[in-house]
Amino acid sequence: MDSKYNLVGGKSCPKFPTKKPATVVNFGSSTKKARLDQRPTEVTKLGPGTLLQQRKSLPVYGVRNRLISEIQKHSTVIIIGETGSGKTTQIPQFMHEVRLDKNGIIGITQPRRVAAITLSQRVSQEMNTDCGAIVGYTVRFEDVTSECTKLKYLTDGMLLREAMLDTLLMSYSIIVLDEAHERTVHTDVLFGIVKQAQALRDEKLLKPLKIVVMSATMDVDHFSDYFGSVPILYLEGRQHPIQVFHALHRQDDYVFSCLVTIFQIHQDAPANQDILVFLTGQEEIEAMARSIRLIVKDLDGKCPCLKVYPLYSSLPSHQQLDVFRPTPQGMRKVILSTNIAETSVTISGIKYVIDSGMVKVRTHHPGTGLDVLKVQRISQAQAWQRTGRAGRESSGFCYRVYTFQEFDAMLKNSIPEIQRCNLTNVVLQLLALEIDPLTFNFLDKPPKELVNGALQQLKQLGAIDTVEGTKLTEMGHQMALFPLDPRFSKILLSAKDYGCLEEILSIVALLSSESVFVIPPSKREKAVAAHTKFFSSSGDHITLLNIYRSFSAVTQKKQWCHENFLNMRNLQYASEVRSQLAELCQRCKMQMSSCNQNVDQVRKCLVTGLFMNIAELQRERQYLTVESRQIVAIHPSSVLYSLHPHCVLFTEVIQTGSCYLRQVSQVDPEWLRDIVPEYVQQHRLLTLVS
Repeated sequence: MDSKYNLVGGKSCPKFPTKKPATVVNFGSSTKKARLDQRPTEVTKLGPGTLLQQRKSLPVYGVRNRLISEIQKHSTVIIIGETGSGKTTQIPQFMHEVRLDKNGIIGITQPRRVAAITLSQRVSQEMNTDCGAIVGYTVRFEDVTSECTKLKYLTDGMLLREAMLDTLLMSYSIIVLDEAHERTVHTDVLFGIVKQAQALRDEKLLKPLKIVVMSATMDVDHFSDYFGSVPILYLEGRQHPIQVFHALHRQDDYVFSCLVTIFQIHQDAPANQDILVFLTGQEEIEAMARSIRLIVKDLDGKCPCLKVYPLYSSLPSHQQLDVFRPTPQGMRKVILSTNIAETSVTISGIKYVIDSGMVKVRTHHPGTGLDVLKVQRISQAQAWQRTGRAGRESSGFCYRVYTFQEFDAMLKNSIPEIQRCNLTNVVLQLLALEIDPLTFNFLDKPPKELVNGALQQLKQLGAIDTVEGTKLTEMGHQMALFPLDPRFSKILLSAKDYGCLEEILSIVALLSSESVFVIPPSKREKAVAAHTKFFSSSGDHITLLNIYRSFSAVTQKKQWCHENFLNMRNLQYASEVRSQLAELCQRCKMQMSSCNQNVDQVRKCLVTGLFMNIAELQRERQYLTVESRQIVAIHPSSVLYSLHPHCVLFTEVIQTGSCYLRQVSQVDPEWLRDIVPEYVQQHRLLTLVS
């Protein structure tokens, strides 16, 4: 591939072999476990054919009868199928066609909401039905299903919440745990919950529950042993071949290497052959998007028109869904994505994948209470997942901006999330299911200090009486009803005592949605000036309340949001979340109340759930957290950044190089003595409240 961008930024670009790929993906299977016979994989190019023709061209379609036979024969099966084989969309349809769902719903779990939504939309289209009819989806704060729904795509977190209401999951006849290799914390808990539900239903002679575990890559023997030496079915072959290229030399700057590779491809490839680039986070993606747009302006017009789409979890849903729209004729789209695009979702038109080899991982340290966001190498399993994105619709190419030696040194599989995240919410959910988190049958046990840290926090919140206890208090049972971090649930439940439920509902709803602030790089000063009118010297939480109150009061919401550089979609979403939280409050028999302009009541109420998140100003103008004695600073995005109040409450502390407090409010130290006297005594906060 010829590069004309060697001199951009004064750095040399990554060199890729141009004739012979360094590695060609072998999509066959060398294992000798139960293997499904496969049709020849030569597939004619898909034109504007019918959806049925497209379905029949998928590798999984040729083994439909054998697959169904194996699923009918066994109560639990593990299916390993390459990315693009069609397993996620087709296997649920196969089971529906032979009426395996006559005694209940087929539930298909997904790690991410965007996958659950887009997959249900695609399958409903293939089945010629409206989404929400036979095929539907459920994600947090959004339920698009009906009484006639038989195929239900849902996030793993939502199925876990359903299990809290019905431990036997009686509304389901089959549960498909998809993308199992991702090992999200909720998926890991679901393995044990679903396995237990299956055993209890057999023991009580109730209608049987089938479990289907699906993945593109996983440690299959580990999974098979966990479920009782169940059969493993391999879907050999894939729809289209992919050539994989590795950089010949180690790259010092993976972001720059990705940028150069984009334009190497853009100069050589025909229009409508789109590019997917894997990066680590929002800031990195937005910075590269700006660079691409600047470079495109200087091109001589010989290349196709280039359109850039970012894709990351905090992006508003409608912008996430923009990437799935077909590219107009004569154009090319470049999608800059985090690992959100690694699995499940199929983005039409992708011919090229550029893999940075990096990912941003959140790790919780119970000793310090820190959530550390760290950029690190992906695993080999993740690398192959990313590669597979290029071969969904035609033969493709994957350019890895790291050497084969670097790939060879990667971990085979990623560390499960359950072994590195804050488990407070998970432990609360297990206790609501009357399960002891210390003896629960996890696929891979989390470190004991993470479980103990979660139990300690739940005790401080009043959800349990003792750290050794496995019974929830009445407060704990109420907290478990809310699909929120337990600290926010406690704040909501405390609001009735402070006469500010209306205000707390608004704040918690906004904290549960993505950022409402819009700051275009070209209009940064204007946007900041517009936001200033909502600022409160009390802090970020009251600032959010001011925004929501103003948003609720105006009639021309779209125009108002545009003028004030606020994200209307996120505000509307927060409004919907608020309505659902209000319904849950009514179920808990909580009366609506408002403190109007007495926002001190709001901040006192926040203390009831976030009292463990207090920091005190030190002489060096730095802050020290009371709980973990960690040196921190207020994040520059906070309205309190330059004010340095003596005592602050924060929503979270994130380490991204430095340790920053996010969503900060000023609090009076005297409040702590009144609201959490035991905590003050335990932590000897006499100087803070004297």
